[in-house]
Amino acid sequence: MDRLDNPVHRDAWGSTTAIPRLLGIDPDGGPCSELWMGAHPAAPSRVERAGVTHSLAEVIRADPETELGAAVTGAYGPRLPFLLKVLAAARPLSLQAHPSRSQAAAGFADEERRGVAPDDPGRNYSDADHKPEMLCALTEFHALCGFRAVAETIDLLETLTVPDLDPDLQALRSGPDGSGVRRVLDRLLHLPDIERTSLVQAVSNRCAELVAADGAHAREAQTVL
Repeated sequence: MDRLDNPVHRDAWGSTTAIPRLLGIDPDGGPCSELWMGAHPAAPSRVERAGVTHSLAEVIRADPETELGAAVTGAYGPRLPFLLKVLAAARPLSLQAHPSRSQAAAGFADEERRGVAPDDPGRNYSDADHKPEMLCALTEFHALCGFRAVAETIDLLETLTVPDLDPDLQALRSGPDGSGVRRVLDRLLHLPDIERTSLVQAVSNRCAELVAADGAHAREAQTVL
């Protein structure tokens, strides 16, 4: 059995204390968002063998069947087929959209062909995997997945009564099959900065009112805030 030295990511949304406490070290005051345990090329764990430190990816690549077993290498190739992350969120995480298996493979191949650097902010695919995820909450944790039913979203927007959302309300009413959701999402993602800032402020103000009233959609409003 090997002792792993695991990389810690420092995204701004991370807790300043949770991961240091887990590792038994003193916090330095900075955010620690994710502890990665695995062989991902972007940030592999490290392992010591015969007094020499190697990345876990190198160790597996040197002798995959010994490290992973024949069944795993036969099914997934000479690589660790999962990445274990310990997340410590002090603030809401950014939204994520995960591709299908075929989209991930094609997108990664395209960015590799075009020479997009792994650390390029505009890069979308860090590898060819589609990244199905499983969440196991160690403390209280609220996760949102997918889109709520169109009828529920219409009810929410009607409760918000923010005039700048009227085009989205109309799109949802005219596209109950889900096409309206796609149009709304596309519009919101492409709003000019000035309009987006104004909309965020208007929605935030209205959500604060809903939370104070503790009525319909107060919980959703609290999530926004």
